[in-house]
Amino acid sequence: MEKLCVLFLVSLIHGLIATAARTQNESEAWGYVEVRPKAHMFWWLYRSPYRVEISSKPWPIILWLQGGPGASGVGLGNFEEIGPLDVNLKPRNSTWLRMADLLFVDNPVGTGFSFVEESNLFVKTDEEAATDLTTLLKEIFNRNESLQQSPLHIVAESYGGKFAVTLGLSALKAIEAGKLKVKLGGVILGDTWISPEDFVLSWGPLLKDVSRLDNNGLEMANSLAQKIKQQIRDGQYVSATDSWAVLEGVISRSSNSVDFYNFLLDSGMDPVSLTAKLLQGIAMKRYIRYLSTLSSSPGGNGDINSLMNGVIKQKLKIIPENISWGGQSDEVFSNLAGDFMRARIDEVDELLAKGVNVTVYSGQLDLICATKGTEAWIEKLKWEGLPSFLKMDRSPLYCGDDTTTRGFTKSYKNFHFYWILGAGHFVPVDQPCIALNMVGAITESPAAVKKTEIDFLIKQTKP
Repeated sequence: MEKLCVLFLVSLIHGLIATAARTQNESEAWGYVEVRPKAHMFWWLYRSPYRVEISSKPWPIILWLQGGPGASGVGLGNFEEIGPLDVNLKPRNSTWLRMADLLFVDNPVGTGFSFVEESNLFVKTDEEAATDLTTLLKEIFNRNESLQQSPLHIVAESYGGKFAVTLGLSALKAIEAGKLKVKLGGVILGDTWISPEDFVLSWGPLLKDVSRLDNNGLEMANSLAQKIKQQIRDGQYVSATDSWAVLEGVISRSSNSVDFYNFLLDSGMDPVSLTAKLLQGIAMKRYIRYLSTLSSSPGGNGDINSLMNGVIKQKLKIIPENISWGGQSDEVFSNLAGDFMRARIDEVDELLAKGVNVTVYSGQLDLICATKGTEAWIEKLKWEGLPSFLKMDRSPLYCGDDTTTRGFTKSYKNFHFYWILGAGHFVPVDQPCIALNMVGAITESPAAVKKTEIDFLIKQTKP
């Protein structure tokens, strides 16, 4: 990790202040944008060392949005999933930098290194989060002509999908108004919480089919799921969020603590704590704990909190002394309790109608955002291409010369779906090879185009 950096301050047109820094070789840049008075959002940009120049295919940039809500993209997405280094600061061979530049953001304000100076400044809705993100993108892209040449692909995981679709529409509006200088390449939804109703309804039947629940457990799960469905229909979103926590507790007890991120595993969490009223940040904390268990390697500390509040904070230099990574995450989650169970299917429909490329990928073993639930909300789309998409056959996916089926995919016009086998909620962690190939294809990365051409030539020249 390069230690030297250049610090600079930029006064924004609307009177707010952005603080930023970069490494001497400009391979990394990071900073704060005051998206609203006293609301500070942190971002971290990596320029890819694997950049390939093809005149017909511009090099893409990926904006990664984490879930939770309240989980840090700068920490988790970066060091646990797709960034250049893992939590032990060792190089990651499967980094998505092989296919694109990467922009990580701690969104909404209060997440990760982002922070608010007053408690009334946390966002209450996905739309408010999208407005803040659009302000951030204006500051980053409008001042950088080099970045403007790269199509922006918004990639989201878990709850981040709700931020992604609302941001996609907000960014598109700003682009059309000439206020944001970037080309929107597409929106990519990875195991995302787009329709909470469809997911909670899927949990019982799925777990019964894989023998994790019996009929008694199924009956209790379905009863609570129907209650949640009615609460959502009645607009009682906070009550639905509370019932969601109770449902998770019932499923945990009835299944002997199935893991919500991979139904083949047991959770290390005490299920009793989920039977009470929603605990602040409970989903986000479980999310972090699960990822940490996947990424910790023998002999390494694998402690994301120690890493972010230690060596990373020291490297970045611009984090206020009184701000700790994740210190406000609980408040982020609790302030979004009224929007947590609200569906964002209409926003997906609107993006498709506007011609935006929308990709959905789903891990086979995920429970919280199960494929069964994802397929259910997709079938609710009003998009005119849906009937044709549903009738299409899937194509199998492989990795390299491996003939083992790693997944399936199909596309129709601007909608694309990837079924990833052997993966839970965190596809880039569970299936790094297929995830890297997938993102290269989706973004039409020149690196993926070049690799395809080389692979084709090798096959043609084999005796």
